[in-house]
Amino acid sequence: MNSIKYMNPYLAGFLLGLLLLITIFITGRGLGASGAIKSTVIAVVHSIAPGHTSNTHYYQEYYQEHNENPLKSWLVFEVAGVIIGAFISGLISNRLKLKLEYSSKSSARIRIITALLGGALFGFGAQLGRGCTSGAALSGMGVLSTGGIITMLAIFGGAYAFAYFFRKLWI
Repeated sequence: MNSIKYMNPYLAGFLLGLLLLITIFITGRGLGASGAIKSTVIAVVHSIAPGHTSNTHYYQEYYQEHNENPLKSWLVFEVAGVIIGAFISGLISNRLKLKLEYSSKSSARIRIITALLGGALFGFGAQLGRGCTSGAALSGMGVLSTGGIITMLAIFGGAYAFAYFFRKLWI
């Protein structure tokens, strides 16, 4: 059996924390992925229905705050780099597998539906919470924010609470 070598998790955590502090120092804000998704959605909606974006408060507010093309946001480049880097890492380490995994107690259809539903709920929650887990929890905890600590506790507490009910979809 081929043994897969992963990075030491303590070293990876330390490097992530270091990257987070450097990002806060350089940009004045932390890391986050939901801002890139928001920028992409706004750019797509604006290219398809510019009249809609000019008549909707949500889009007007964004364009007033970011007087530029939404795709020029550094967060979009961050997420593109993460995706490209993950792909290259998987390719180099021979871990790139393009297959859908699900348990024998489930089906491919249930796996896809629950993944899409979970992603939609996560995106909705990130919009309500004004940031995703990396932005709200990691960046918040990186500056010892009470909100970041509470967010991290809520994320892990919610995950443990829901895991009991959804584990049968996977195990």
